[in-house]
Amino acid sequence: MAFDIDMIKGVYAKMAERVDKAREVTGKPLTLSEKILYSHLWDGNPTKAFTRAKDYVDFAPDRIACQDATAQMALLQFMQAGKPQVAVPTTVHCDHLIQAKSGAAADLKSANSTSAEVFDFLESVSNKYGIGFWKPGAGIIHQVVLENYAFPGGMMIGTDSHTVNAGGLGMVAIGVGGADAVDVMAGMAWELKFPKLIGVKLTGNISGWTSAKDVILKVAGILTVKGGTGAIIEYFGEGAKNLSCTGKGTICNMGAEVGATTSTFGYDDSMERYLRATDRSDIADEANKVREYLTADPEVYDNPDNYFDELIEINLDELRPHLNGPFTPDLATPVGELGVKARENNWPINVDWGLIGSCTNSSYEDLTRAASIAKQAITKNIKPKSDFGINPGSEQIRFTAERDGLLQIFEDLGATVFTNACGPCIGQWDRSDMKGDEKNTIVHSFNRNFSKRADGNPNTHAFVGSPEMVAAIAISGKLDFDPMNDTLINEDGEEVMLDEPMGIELPVKGFEVEDAGYLAPREDGSSVDVKVAKDSERLQLLEPFEPITPDELQGVKLLIKAFGKCTTDHISMAGPWLRFRGHLDNIANNTLIGAVNAYNKKTNFVKSQLTGEYGGVPDVQRTYKAKGIKTIVVGDHNYGEGSSREHAAMQPRFLGVAAVLVKSFARIHETNLKKQGMLGLTFANEKDYDLIQEDDTFNFVDIADFAPDKQLTIEVVHGDGSKDSIKANHTYNAAQIGWFNEGSALNVIKRENAA
Repeated sequence: MAFDIDMIKGVYAKMAERVDKAREVTGKPLTLSEKILYSHLWDGNPTKAFTRAKDYVDFAPDRIACQDATAQMALLQFMQAGKPQVAVPTTVHCDHLIQAKSGAAADLKSANSTSAEVFDFLESVSNKYGIGFWKPGAGIIHQVVLENYAFPGGMMIGTDSHTVNAGGLGMVAIGVGGADAVDVMAGMAWELKFPKLIGVKLTGNISGWTSAKDVILKVAGILTVKGGTGAIIEYFGEGAKNLSCTGKGTICNMGAEVGATTSTFGYDDSMERYLRATDRSDIADEANKVREYLTADPEVYDNPDNYFDELIEINLDELRPHLNGPFTPDLATPVGELGVKARENNWPINVDWGLIGSCTNSSYEDLTRAASIAKQAITKNIKPKSDFGINPGSEQIRFTAERDGLLQIFEDLGATVFTNACGPCIGQWDRSDMKGDEKNTIVHSFNRNFSKRADGNPNTHAFVGSPEMVAAIAISGKLDFDPMNDTLINEDGEEVMLDEPMGIELPVKGFEVEDAGYLAPREDGSSVDVKVAKDSERLQLLEPFEPITPDELQGVKLLIKAFGKCTTDHISMAGPWLRFRGHLDNIANNTLIGAVNAYNKKTNFVKSQLTGEYGGVPDVQRTYKAKGIKTIVVGDHNYGEGSSREHAAMQPRFLGVAAVLVKSFARIHETNLKKQGMLGLTFANEKDYDLIQEDDTFNFVDIADFAPDKQLTIEVVHGDGSKDSIKANHTYNAAQIGWFNEGSALNVIKRENAA
């Protein structure tokens, strides 16, 4: 039986009328993405056609999902909104605060002890405000959502960039910052610039060593990490229909790595099979009644060039397995070609770890494909040359995989089965085999491979692949191993080859679980007391941000000019810092410590214009804050790519950064800056980035006239007294300028509720 079935029936009951009306007002056949968007307008039935990449549109999402690291700040903000309950179905999932070290049982016990204060807070807040709560060990948020909450044709938002995973079940599911989620929790509209549309036509069938993961690894190589920005990627074609539902989820999941707003697939037989296998036949029955509305109109897929802003075609019959990396998920290399590239770039060939799991590849099917390779190593007497780690996606998957003997295969090979949690994928990994910054290589089935992400070591070269390819590479211990052509020497001295992987889409005996880990909230949570200790190091009640005034935007000092890639990991690191995600003052001590200073190419080492001395970024910024001096951060392209974590905006805001001026933004981070009452600006002339010097002071000369579609003029005063005048673009509309003028979007909500 599905969660929130009445809500889902309500969505389907309105869909035909709204989609038909959208077709009428646009005067054309509709893509699936457009059908979902137009059927979720805040104002109900469509009355006008929206212009892609231009019009800001108010939407009414069906539900919200939050993971424990971002939920803390989101719920601390919601507590200020003055609402007795959340307005739409909402869930919290405890998956980020569990460190992988010894194995599932010991690691979960340790997390429940060290993070008890946070888990208790999240459970009590969930109880008070009508939020479903998934306990630590229940599973990774996006796998749990796919198994329990995702439904074709729905719209959801989540406080994690990989919320997009639910596109595998035909949703428009979008990662957002916590402030966006608070809007919807509080019963308000959610605003999004109407996306562009990228079509990906899949023909043929995947087979052999090629997997669904290789589709998105190929797409990442084509689009790069910013090629999907501001767009929904819609997959279609016979090749799409031939993929499993969880395979589709994998593809949608890593759409975040190309900057896409989200990705999705039309409803098909694989989704129906998955719904029925996960005890949601009631949803499948309802979806079948409106099946034609849960995919694009036939004319769209027959003539895709006429309906998509960009079209990519991939023949799955010809697609080769890939490994992407290191240090960026869009550096795509077919397996078999990696050895040459590795030697040219001096990447370590020996592989120390193979890691299987994460929200990208932790389904039952993923485990069966990897286990089929692991089993061969046992039967063919091949001793693995690398360490193995496994993270099942959910307790339901873990329990079923254990019942079916899959986990035993990995354990017989010497693998460590970690908790049903994110673990190494987000830096929650106590990696005992490495010391210092030793150069090394790991392979994993995760989604991101930024520097320092998995283990904190800047010299760990991480490569992304499918679970079965990770298994094969780890068994060989060599990055240049090609299982399609290369042999291995077993313990008997014999040359052997690995056979092609075999996968099982859905468990033959069905899914099974004893305790999925779900706690329903109280019907009436008004009597629940949410306590936050004043001396807590983990949690801190929020104080509203004061508006940044025009006077404060004169004499602004440069904090850091970031060089090259600056992701949300660089701005607000995860790993051991996750423990402070609910305490803004403490987490602010990691602000921009991973960003590379353009002037000395060092991290966490910037010049203070007050003393002329160099220090850590947070330390220098706190001295500016103490003097009441606002600062600016300057950055390169795609600034803020990666996670949805709003801490990357809230921390600089808390410390006194007033503006971020870059060549281009990642979508979520730009929105997060706006929500927190900051200026998120882009160079009108990218070459002006080169004008910025280490001792610069910035005067926002016309900030008092801040208005939509109007450039801002910034006077840059250099250390020698010379000046440059530069133009900055922005994408603020009138409402967003209102957030800036009030100090934050949350301040606007509070004011409206108080009126």
